[in-house]
Amino acid sequence: MAIQSFETALVKLEKIVEEMESGELPLEKSLKKFEEGVALSRFCTEKLDEYEKKISLLLKDSNGHMKEQRIDAEFDG
Repeated sequence: MAIQSFETALVKLEKIVEEMESGELPLEKSLKKFEEGVALSRFCTEKLDEYEKKISLLLKDSNGHMKEQRIDAEFDG
């Protein structure tokens, strides 16, 4: 499955959910849509994890004050 972005995957996933919630899909097609949805969900989760590593983390210093620390991870976004 070639997915280009988180946003694209999310739109596809939302469409699958709508199709499945309609109750109009035959069982076999529902299963295929479910499998596709699981793959899209995993992709989105992986992307969110990647993006989270890019975001500055708030950490408490020894005095209990919050400080900002950047995690430098490879970004292929």
